[in-house]
Formats: sequence, C-alpha cells, structure tokens
Amino acid sequence: MKIGVVFPTTEIGNDPAAIRDFAQSAEDLAYDHIDLEEHVLGADPNREGGWTWGPAGAGRPGVTKDAAIHEPFVLCGYLAACTRRIELATAVLVLPQRQTALVAKQAAEVDILSGGRLRLGVGAGWNPVEFQGLGADFHTRGRRQEEQIRLLRRLWQEDVVDFSGRFHRVELAGINPLPGRRIPIWLGGVSDAALRRAARLADGYMPLSLQPGDAAAEFKQRLHAYLAEAGRSPAEFGIEVWTSVRSGDPDAWRRALDGWRDYGATHATLRLYGLQSPGPDRYIDAMRRYMEAVSG
Repeated sequence: MKIGVVFPTTEIGNDPAAIRDFAQSAEDLAYDHIDLEEHVLGADPNREGGWTWGPAGAGRPGVTKDAAIHEPFVLCGYLAACTRRIELATAVLVLPQRQTALVAKQAAEVDILSGGRLRLGVGAGWNPVEFQGLGADFHTRGRRQEEQIRLLRRLWQEDVVDFSGRFHRVELAGINPLPGRRIPIWLGGVSDAALRRAARLADGYMPLSLQPGDAAAEFKQRLHAYLAEAGRSPAEFGIEVWTSVRSGDPDAWRRALDGWRDYGATHATLRLYGLQSPGPDRYIDAMRRYMEAVSG
C-alpha cells in the first residue's frame, strides 16, 4: 500500500519556500504521493443568503474567498521541479468546469516535465458558484465528466482525434507533445453514480470521507459488483482512503493503517488538517512522526 499526504493548501500560505520545503520533506520522508486540492473560485460568505458550503471548521474558512487554494496544474509544475520521485495527484480536479482539451494539454505537460509522475484525480464538483464563474453548466456535470474522460484518453493517445459528442467536437486535431503513457485517471465523489462511473471509466476511486466499519464494507461490495458489471477486476483498480494524526496516538495510527491495508486500499493518504498551531514546520513534524510510527 502506498502512503501519501494531502498538501495543506488552505493553511500553508503563499511562501514558495514553505511550499517547496513541504514537498521535499514529504519526498525525503519516503511518502509516495502528494494530493493537491482544487477550487478556482470561492464565494463571499457575506453574500445574500450566506454561504455554508465547504469543509469549514477546525480553523479553516471553508471554500470561500478567504481560503487560499493554489491552482493544481501550476503547483504541479512547481513541485515537479522541486522534487524527483514523489507522485503528484490532483484530489480532485473539478473536471466538468474546465475545458477538456486544455486539461489534456496541461496534464500532458505536467506528466512530461515531472517524468511521468502525474495521477489525475477528478470529480464532478459541488460548487455552483465556480461553474457559474467559469461558464459551465452545473446541472450536466456528471454526464459531461463521462464524455471528458473518454476524450482525454484519446487526446493523450492519438496523434489526430476526430470526436463528436454531446458536449465536445474535436475535428481532426490533437495535442503535441503527447504524454507518452496512459496517465492514470481516478475519480472522487460520494454518490453511487460517481462510484458506477469510476468502475466503468477510471483507474481508481477516492472515497476520501470513507470511514472503517459497515459503511466501508458496503462500499467495497458495491464497487466489486460494479466492476464485475463492467468486466473489470478489482485487482486492477485502486482505492485511496484518508488517515490522520488527530488522535495523537501512534499505536492508533498503525492500527488504522493496518486496517486499511487489510481492507484492500491501495493508497492511504495522511490528512494534516486540524493540527493545533498549524504551520509549515508543524506539518513537516507531523509527517515525520506519522511515518516513523507506521514504518517502525
């Protein structure tokens, strides 16, 4: 099982040195991947009717104008230059609010410049403010995402693409340079529709709010059923889960990770939100303590 860490985008600040030090420390501590969140626009919390969407709490402003969220493709390019080995994963890019051909071009470029280290995690999104600001239809986002995934695969693999769908028309054109490999696409989400979509189209799924217990067992049962319907093997499909240091108990961290390993998760990702007195040094210290605990 691969062990990664979530980049604390809303808390780390805007100092390029702190961002570099976090990524290099994660790599030096033998983490396998860094997960990068995305939101393009944040709503004004004082707007008429208020704004309660997003993971507010624990000192976080939620997805508002007050949350500094770094753009993932630009950040991937920076981190690719600062690191050598660690995988760069978007978790998740809100695909339906973006232009598909541009995503294909940006992802290919990141993958080339990083030496094949991009894992493109995508989601359908939940924030209508972003869709409105980016000129995308919030209500067709699931169907658009399905078509986008198919088009992305073709744009990365074919020199010339001729594609006509409900949402896209690419007439005898292609991107250059091509990535030279099949960039993995993982899906995030909590709905049954997202899980079905992942089983049909994706290389893995990110049920990042999944908790151990009956809900996790039921989720796995559904996933395996949907993979079977699609003629796919669970052995070829990834599952990424979250873990944390919030309990403060290294024995509990080990037990949780062992439980996810027994469950069949292929990736476990340390989520650093909720630390007391958060800051770059605290994040690095927490990453060190966690890795020492679970690898000892």
